[in-house]
Amino acid sequence: MTYDPQLHTARRQEIVARMKREGGGVMLLPAADEKIRNNDAEYLFRQDSDFAYVTGFAEPTGCALLFADGRYLLFVRPKDVEREIWTGRRAGVEGAKEIYGATEAYPAAEVDARLPGLIDGVGTLWFRLGHDAAWDGRVARALCDLRARARTGTMAPARLTDPGLVLHELRLFKSPEELRALRRAAEITAEAHLAAMRDGQPGRLEFEVQAEIEYAFRRRGGTGPGYGTIVAAGANSTILHYRAGDAQLDKGALCLVDAGGEYDLYTADVTRTFPVSGAFTEAQRAAYEVVLAAQLEGIAAVRPGATVDGIHDQVVRRLAEGMVKLGLLQGSPDERVADNSVRKYYMHRTSHWLGMDVHDVGAYYVGGKSRTLEPGMVLTVEPGLYVAADDASAPEALRGVGIRIEDDILVTSEGNVNLTEATPKTANDVEACCVR
Repeated sequence: MTYDPQLHTARRQEIVARMKREGGGVMLLPAADEKIRNNDAEYLFRQDSDFAYVTGFAEPTGCALLFADGRYLLFVRPKDVEREIWTGRRAGVEGAKEIYGATEAYPAAEVDARLPGLIDGVGTLWFRLGHDAAWDGRVARALCDLRARARTGTMAPARLTDPGLVLHELRLFKSPEELRALRRAAEITAEAHLAAMRDGQPGRLEFEVQAEIEYAFRRRGGTGPGYGTIVAAGANSTILHYRAGDAQLDKGALCLVDAGGEYDLYTADVTRTFPVSGAFTEAQRAAYEVVLAAQLEGIAAVRPGATVDGIHDQVVRRLAEGMVKLGLLQGSPDERVADNSVRKYYMHRTSHWLGMDVHDVGAYYVGGKSRTLEPGMVLTVEPGLYVAADDASAPEALRGVGIRIEDDILVTSEGNVNLTEATPKTANDVEACCVR
């Protein structure tokens, strides 16, 4: 994670300004903790996105408090010569101030003792209740402590407000620095998908293709996958969140790859589906063209003033037309959309926000209505078609076929830019990449 003093200071200043407009208070943002994988081995650490966005601080454990009066506190792991031999150097309390700009800093172990005093008399506590049970308990204890001592003059915050009302709105609109990171993630991801298409030959196993993908992420400077890599061969492609297993890629089958590289905490999210043999069958190509047409129409609809719901409805209508032509559904497309029959083969939404998190933050509805797209937002467009292997009502040639095509789209003042267009997706281009 790259720490930029000017960038992170500017973010905090903007957050404080927005907090003031909402009545002020203090925002509490916990850092991520290291998590045990098994016994005493830990999962690879990744910082909490909100905490990283505001602080630029990469170490685990502790929290940040951002006050509307401008104070900025960090609770961090203290310097420890012995522990640093084992787990790496720490910024420590002094580094939190000198390097990361905190006006005050304390050891993380002192959070419980100091938190009641820090929020005493503050009208609004900005805290994401329900996200982390341990922190929920910590905040609850601090509030109870203040309320129990109310006769001595202490005053617990009267309001508990979700930081997302301010912080997630900022994260929804990507700055030039963020877009540079997303573009780099997209470049890395394109190479990874090309590697998957080249390597995904008959006889290969899903985890072998996964290895090629994740090698490409690291080789090009990424930190690895931004989410669990999906390599789904054959009928596994009809399982939406399948993870790469040990199934074999068979000649004549399709392989669906949903994989995005992470770069400087920003992730791409791209899905491509390719023929294991190097060429689509007639039925596979017909289904592929249905999904591709829907996706291209969805991307074309991304512009300021459009809505996520509107794009989804447009994509569903186009997919319904294709399902009827393919013999998956009977009757008129409008009837099949109206009675939700289309959901048998397309059961997920078309888009989600993208950024530091693969399913990034930001409200989808404002005032009870689907949110209007604005320049600076980044979202996916990812229609699919999934025919279960045991669907006796489907044409036999389509049973066990899953297809999804996904790109990452930046909303601009003129319309949109496809950040991931370098990853081939027309049927002919995909076949050309499948060197056999």
